Amino acid sequence: MKVETIKKNKKDLVSPKPNLESYEKEYKKFNWKTAEKEVEWFGKDSINAAYNAVTRHALSSKRHKVALLWESDTETKHFTFAELDDLSNKFANVLQGLGVKKGDRVFIFLTRVPALYVSFLGILKLGAIAGTLFCAFGPDALKDRLLDSGAKIVITEQSLKDRVEKVKPELPALEKMIILEAGQDMKDYEVDYNKLMSAASDKFDCVKTQAEDCAFMLYTSGTTGKPKGVMHAHKAIVQQHMTAKWVLDIHDEDMYWCTADPGWVTGISYTILGIWSNATTSYVYSGRFDPDKWYSLLQKHKVTIWYTAPTAIRMLMGADPSIAKKYDLSNVRHACSVGEPLNPEAVRWGLKELNILFHDNWWQTETGAMMVSNYRCMDIKPGSMGRPMPGIKVGIIDDTGKPMKPMQEGNLAAKPGWPSMMRQIWNNEEKYNSYFKNGWYLAGDRAKMDKDGYVWFIGRADDVIKTAGERVGPFEVESTLVSHPAVAEAGVIGKPDPVRGEIIKAFVTLKAGFQESDALKKEIQDFVKTKLAAHAVPREIEFKKNLPKTRSGKIMRRLLKAQELGLPIGDTSTLEDY
Repeated sequence: MKVETIKKNKKDLVSPKPNLESYEKEYKKFNWKTAEKEVEWFGKDSINAAYNAVTRHALSSKRHKVALLWESDTETKHFTFAELDDLSNKFANVLQGLGVKKGDRVFIFLTRVPALYVSFLGILKLGAIAGTLFCAFGPDALKDRLLDSGAKIVITEQSLKDRVEKVKPELPALEKMIILEAGQDMKDYEVDYNKLMSAASDKFDCVKTQAEDCAFMLYTSGTTGKPKGVMHAHKAIVQQHMTAKWVLDIHDEDMYWCTADPGWVTGISYTILGIWSNATTSYVYSGRFDPDKWYSLLQKHKVTIWYTAPTAIRMLMGADPSIAKKYDLSNVRHACSVGEPLNPEAVRWGLKELNILFHDNWWQTETGAMMVSNYRCMDIKPGSMGRPMPGIKVGIIDDTGKPMKPMQEGNLAAKPGWPSMMRQIWNNEEKYNSYFKNGWYLAGDRAKMDKDGYVWFIGRADDVIKTAGERVGPFEVESTLVSHPAVAEAGVIGKPDPVRGEIIKAFVTLKAGFQESDALKKEIQDFVKTKLAAHAVPREIEFKKNLPKTRSGKIMRRLLKAQELGLPIGDTSTLEDY
């Protein structure tokens, strides 16, 4: 396999100097005990993630620094570390007044309003367990999560509360709903957020939680069965802090924008915890994706670090190229991508059209923080997820746990014990144990590793296509498809075939200005053949207006396959509008 390499720009590495100056040196000497000194502990085994995110800065010279710069389409608000600390203290007192205790589950069902960030911190300060819910969830999705978790409190807003109320009779543990902008006709289990916050004290002694106490939980969806509650401990802040420092290259003067919603793990780990632990300003835009708007925000706020998703990058690629040229994006000194692997073409496009080099990285809800990354101090191999984070042992192994040779396909795995690793699946020990085998954590992904230690994603283990005796990774085919001038996005599946076992079918969305036709299908097929091989050519291509994606940006191949074959589609609660 011929590998393209984009050499690190030595001129770019001068100002500011990367926090991680030499990957090789740090990987050899690193240990987590040293990293633990970067955060503040109450004692040997006692730490609170929210204290580290805001309180310790509110007690320092950083107290008047802006922690949260929040913007909607109609207003902008600034919150310093001191103000966030006071507000989250108030919310902790509100919860305590409602009878919430350490270990109780409190769920947040809000759009991206400031109260989301305030309430999340307040829950952690109290020692309760925070759960975040996508604002797009319907009643059934809410019921699954609130029932399974035994949530005691839900904080929501006027426009969303009816969805919770529809399933409230089926949630015996749910005692109260805290409502933003509450109306006049309050039910006996509803309380007014603004009134409670106005009356609450801004003094609160943060609960000295143990390192292994659970801080937050997130529900992830699978192909079958109910969503599973992934639990993360307060100690996860150690890895979230270090990865924000080294992978995102956070510096004190940065303006940082993560486009992820806190309804999924990136919005928690890298809008709230890891970023604020590094005392950096986090920008939040509550509006919807729009290329013109996004470019204008990057320019307006002089964003220096930008963390977004491959889907967003591909959508920017598919937009009118003249839009980006209207704006000055020169302040963006570092950009990263997460959610699914980033196609090589997107890396090349970013460098050519925006003068921005996107650094891909890999991790999961279950891992809690970045595991494999491209670092600012390192050469980039477009299409690779990068190299393991210092302190993380990653392997490509066979089904018995034996390591594979360089560039041999196998199971992507990691040695357990990193600080942000999930501590349990709520009420499902059997499911939790299924992640671990032969001394490894199994990610459920297929990958390979080159001689330099760069990891290359092939596909989810159940996505890999076997056609005419050949194994084909869908990501490689999708990456080739999106490098065709007409293709904006692509999703690839294996479709049963009596002769070949499976054939490759591609679902394709087109860029503006291109029309669907049989001739274009043939052109795309010929293009793939010249780039890959005959066996990797999609024998069927179907044009679609959009592809099913999660709100974190992952193309849902399993849903495409289920729809194609008329199979049950499983849980779709985390899908964006489709």
